[in-house]
Amino acid sequence: MIPTRDQFPKGFTFGAATAAYQIEGHGFGGAGPSHWDTFAAGPGNVLRGEDGAVACDHYHRFDEDLDLCRAANMDAYRFSTSWARVMPDGRVVNPEGLDFYDRLTDAILARGLDPYLTLYHWDLPAALSDLGGWTNPDVAQWFADYSEAVVSRIGDRMSAIATLNEPWCVSWLSHFLGHHAPGLRDIRAGARSLHHVLTAHGACMTRLRALGHKNCGIVLNFEHTIPATQDEADTDAAARQDAINNRWFIEAITKGSCPP
Repeated sequence: MIPTRDQFPKGFTFGAATAAYQIEGHGFGGAGPSHWDTFAAGPGNVLRGEDGAVACDHYHRFDEDLDLCRAANMDAYRFSTSWARVMPDGRVVNPEGLDFYDRLTDAILARGLDPYLTLYHWDLPAALSDLGGWTNPDVAQWFADYSEAVVSRIGDRMSAIATLNEPWCVSWLSHFLGHHAPGLRDIRAGARSLHHVLTAHGACMTRLRALGHKNCGIVLNFEHTIPATQDEADTDAAARQDAINNRWFIEAITKGSCPP
């Protein structure tokens, strides 16, 4: 049986979540190319070779999209800003991009929804990807600069701010397993990106706190890992999987160290 709303704890927040590249449409509004555009152009990477040029056209249709959230009796709307829309070259602000997120924020509030901001939901500017992206140690400061530009414009109206969405996906899934942009299958790139998503989170949190924001954090995705048998090879494999998928991120953030 699906529980009714009144069976949830008092104060539970009901909402919907989206990601910029997946819904906005990247072919307008002054957005620059994303590494997802590059990835989607690679044969066999994306079903039917589709990309985010139009997507759900949320850029033009966000009012009716938010009306659906209100009609569903939701409390909150979690959205992400696109780095490539805010800074098409990864460095210089596109005023048209910030204007869009300003209008979106006002529209969220006008419908009585609480805005929850995610600063990075997987869409890196292609210009920064060309410089190594998440394998480049400078990415931490690039990300902090971008984050400051966004929160300086709309941060005063946010209920909460997340730095990165699912850093395991940003790093390991994308740089070692190769399933997401940039689609690498490189153990060195995987290891470096695992580290740099954490340094980027730290640099961003420092900026957010300096700007006076308190309800900030990161969105981690966890996976429960069970060995196939109790044989040593299986238990060792499960421990490695757990360390990479789960403990690498939460232990670095809470303990300042990574699993051996």
